[in-house]
Amino acid sequence: MDSPVVDAARLWLGTPYVHQASVRGSGADCLGLIRGVWRDLYGAEPEAPPAYTADWAECGSTEVLLSAAMRHLRPVDDADWQPGQVLLFRMRQGAIAKHLGILSAAGDAPRFLHAYTGHGVIDSPLTPPWQSRIVARFRFP
Repeated sequence: MDSPVVDAARLWLGTPYVHQASVRGSGADCLGLIRGVWRDLYGAEPEAPPAYTADWAECGSTEVLLSAAMRHLRPVDDADWQPGQVLLFRMRQGAIAKHLGILSAAGDAPRFLHAYTGHGVIDSPLTPPWQSRIVARFRFP
């Protein structure tokens, strides 16, 4: 059984990857996908994101994406894996969190929807390498 969040995110499948974009069918990056799902569910976004580079200021230590998630989403208990949760990833150990996705299937074969450079919005297996990069999980309010 899918969630309204997963249903909304699946409408974005095939949207090309475009840095800083959030237009279903035309272009989105990982944040743009989350922003678009928010708009589909709630209407206006709670805040406009600042301009950001493709590397998300990796050399810095300010957790911009994590801070925004804490302001607008609800943290999830570690034991509670449910489709529709927002996944926040740290792509390298010691780096800031800079990638987002939406859990599309839990259980023995978990999957997640995300916008990925060179692929656009896709539904990917949440493999152990991806799982090891998860910093936090959230749910939409």
